[in-house]
Amino acid sequence: MEGGVTKPDKTEFTECWRTSWRTPYIMRLAFSAGIGGLLFGYDTGTDANADAFFTCPNVDVLSEPHKSDAFYQETIVSMAVAGAIVGAAFGGWINDKYGRKISILLADIVFFIGAVVMAASVAPWMIIIGRISVGLGVGMASMTSPLYISEVSPARIRGALVSTNGLLITGGQFLAYLINLAFTKTPGTWRWMLGVAGVPAIVQFFLMLSLPESPRWLYRQDKVKEAREILEKIYSVDEVEEEMKALQSSIEAEKADEESIGNGLLSRLKNIWGNRVVRRGLYAGVTVQVAQQFVGINTVMYYSPTIVQLAGFASNKTALALSLITSGLNAIGSVVSMGFVDRFGRRRLMIISMFGIIICLLALSGLFYAASNHAPNISSSESLHFGRNLTCSSFLQESQPSTWNCMKCLKASSDCAFCANGDNKYQPGACLAATDAIKGMCQGEHRTWYTKGCPTKFGLFAVLLLGMYIISYSPGMGTAPWIVNSEIYPLRYRGVGGGIAAVFNWISNLIVSETFLTLTEALGSSGTFVLFAVFSFMGLVAIYFLVPETKGLQFEEVEKMLEKGFKPRLCCNRNEKDGSK
Repeated sequence: MEGGVTKPDKTEFTECWRTSWRTPYIMRLAFSAGIGGLLFGYDTGTDANADAFFTCPNVDVLSEPHKSDAFYQETIVSMAVAGAIVGAAFGGWINDKYGRKISILLADIVFFIGAVVMAASVAPWMIIIGRISVGLGVGMASMTSPLYISEVSPARIRGALVSTNGLLITGGQFLAYLINLAFTKTPGTWRWMLGVAGVPAIVQFFLMLSLPESPRWLYRQDKVKEAREILEKIYSVDEVEEEMKALQSSIEAEKADEESIGNGLLSRLKNIWGNRVVRRGLYAGVTVQVAQQFVGINTVMYYSPTIVQLAGFASNKTALALSLITSGLNAIGSVVSMGFVDRFGRRRLMIISMFGIIICLLALSGLFYAASNHAPNISSSESLHFGRNLTCSSFLQESQPSTWNCMKCLKASSDCAFCANGDNKYQPGACLAATDAIKGMCQGEHRTWYTKGCPTKFGLFAVLLLGMYIISYSPGMGTAPWIVNSEIYPLRYRGVGGGIAAVFNWISNLIVSETFLTLTEALGSSGTFVLFAVFSFMGLVAIYFLVPETKGLQFEEVEKMLEKGFKPRLCCNRNEKDGSK
């Protein structure tokens, strides 16, 4: 983008409001393209909500037991991420070949098709195909939307407009939880949840039809007159010529760099790896992107209703309502970051954020461990109360049934469920076969039916800790990695370097989302959170040694700092601006 990345501050946000008020066309452009961020956030939240209902009895064919295995749930969630990896890479080529507007429109079409396929699914494989299609659209929109906004925004408010992309993502997640909560009692619950995800895509598609192509791309295609006409709608008369000159200078410099570097992928990668400054920048950029995912954030965002149910809240509606809190806190954290990231610095915010994340993960692990150990026992008399044929077969075959509790019952087999005691759900209950008919019998006696978590008095504390985890994550590790990647590379390598780091982010996202439920089955909830705490500690160490502070530095200063070599200093060092001790 022309002029590099502009960092927002209070003055810029004020100027953004004033300029947008005087020229509503600018806000129309930014809002229409920004829905691309909303697509990803809304889809993430919708997927988390719908996941809680894939295995609900009396919904439809997807509630069959063999289709509720962790593999299917993980695959359904992670296929969107896999599609996004391909979509982001493919979208880069479309952006350069056919333009930003065409890329956004195509992303909306692919996304909408995926939403329709998911809503009409009659088997898990259709859900998976729909998720891949949605992921392709998300990947294309996630990289194109901020690019389009930056290229149609006046330079003086560009940072403020582009920085709203993260807010739209978290806002989309919150909106998804809020809207989908209304569908918890609607027939075909998850179909509505997944199908409505296509609405933002339709809205963006029709809004974008009436908007122009990026002036930068038009100028690059030698459509100078068309580029000028668009700039005249954005800038005042005396600013248009200045912008045209800046655009011309930027395009010429970019073309010159391409001639020296080469257009081939292998030649570009060879130049990147051979350049010490870019290589060190990649160490930092990739580190923060991988660390962002391996703290386990997307297990919370994708599986928050499941985690809440693991904490003892059996009702899907209650799980969604409590998950709404974590999603809202994530959106609030994005706003907080805008006010503090330029005041305290990216490096310091990330380090503080990692300490908070590690503490919350360890505390969550302790709570889930205590909840597992204090889970209600299984009573043979309670189980036989419903009839021997209705009792879970694994429990009947156990030589020492007196050692079983609720957690052991649920872990024994996906065919086992816990029916709480009718007088007190914390007292010994029944381990029964997990079928729709038996669930109806259990609830018919005003008992609570558990398939993922067990009754526990620690449930509310677990939800509070999830909220603290989000508060620790969002202002630091939630936003700072993207800011670091916009500043850490020399201008001529910024797109390639940021793209490589983004690919690592999506791949890490895929690994984490694909393995979470399997890890909870193998290690238990407690062990899984300990594992994420270990990954977070490793990320903290890597950030300390590899990631410099870029706050307040010009791009040339960052380049000089990396050329000299970064020497870590935690914070509060008057000489840290030059990267030395």
